[in-house]
Amino acid sequence: MTDPMPLAMILTALGSGAAIGLILAGLGAGGSILMTPLLVYAVGVPSAHAAVGTSAVAVTLNALVGLAGHARAGTVKWRCAGVFAGAGVVGAGLGAELGKAIDGKRLLMLFGLLMIVVGISMLRPRRTAEQADVRLTATSARQLLPRLVPIGLGTGLLAGFFGVGGGFLIVPGLILATAMPMRFAAGTSLVIVAALGATTATSYALSGYVDWPLVAVLAIGGAAGAALGIKSAAQLSNHRGLVEKGFAALVIAVGVYVAVMR
Repeated sequence: MTDPMPLAMILTALGSGAAIGLILAGLGAGGSILMTPLLVYAVGVPSAHAAVGTSAVAVTLNALVGLAGHARAGTVKWRCAGVFAGAGVVGAGLGAELGKAIDGKRLLMLFGLLMIVVGISMLRPRRTAEQADVRLTATSARQLLPRLVPIGLGTGLLAGFFGVGGGFLIVPGLILATAMPMRFAAGTSLVIVAALGATTATSYALSGYVDWPLVAVLAIGGAAGAALGIKSAAQLSNHRGLVEKGFAALVIAVGVYVAVMR
């Protein structure tokens, strides 16, 4: 029988889950990249691999909660999500196996470096012309599939390796592949985040790297955060540029900390 979780750990985990749920539902991307550092340095999970596995389960559940709201709002391109997710699941399965084979401290260092690169890339302006009516059909497949499949595969590989949902890569990947507007990319990305997270989570769970009681606490916090994020999505969209720059700066700062401390 495992020891009961300390109250301080429960409260920290609730707060961490709420923060990730808020970011995922509000921005549609990026929250999962903070989950593993939060579990290691705030919640106190001793193993990097256990943090990655637990993070993958929690992020999957948070993404599903956020997806429900976006689905009701009609901001999900289901066919594009299906193709991207199908390719991404293959990559995530391979990436997860590679990640488990890496030493925990080295994995954290690489994770920190990835966060720095992602944060810098988020500061770059996007100049893609939007196509709000983009749809994956028999006619458009010739143009869209050669973009969706390789981008999905590469995103899945990184998501599986680092145990993240990959939304910070999925959203720009979807925009690059289809030119869909940001609000659709944010909603569509949650389908893929859930699929990639579930793939990574399954791999780590089979290896015993998931703390299930902690997952339950994170899920409760994530549900509360997601509810707030869905309600605040409209307000956030009015200041999206400022919000994204602030979040990018936070990702870079945490990445530097993780890479140095590991």
